[in-house]
Amino acid sequence: MKQYPEPVVGPLIFNDNNEILLIKSPKFNGKYIVPGGHIEIGETMEEALKREIKEETNLDIKDIEFFMIQEGTNMKDTGFNTEKHFIFIDFICKANPGKVILEAREAEEFVWIAPEDAHKLNLNKSTKIFIEEYLKRKTQ
Repeated sequence: MKQYPEPVVGPLIFNDNNEILLIKSPKFNGKYIVPGGHIEIGETMEEALKREIKEETNLDIKDIEFFMIQEGTNMKDTGFNTEKHFIFIDFICKANPGKVILEAREAEEFVWIAPEDAHKLNLNKSTKIFIEEYLKRKTQ
């Protein structure tokens, strides 16, 4: 049986204080990641993004903008528990006011943090690249 790369969506979610939401994921060996997940058959990327964020964090999001694409060919190197090949479709968005309620299989805890301070956390590789690229573009 052939295996193929898996497209997944994830955003930098900003709150009203210009902080981003990061979750500590057991799937990534306790590293901090952006929430998100797989696109289901028949779903647009934006629909998948909204669904995944609602399922994982209880938040509704708005002002969704495409940001970049990354490829994760050896996910074991990034802290993922199993060997996978992901196509990360990264977005920027804002959170509507609401309480973060985590889905236990997806996250152990969460933090709102200024993007400039996120490097202090134990980030997985793709999240680190995403935040670094955001900061680089922000200063241009």
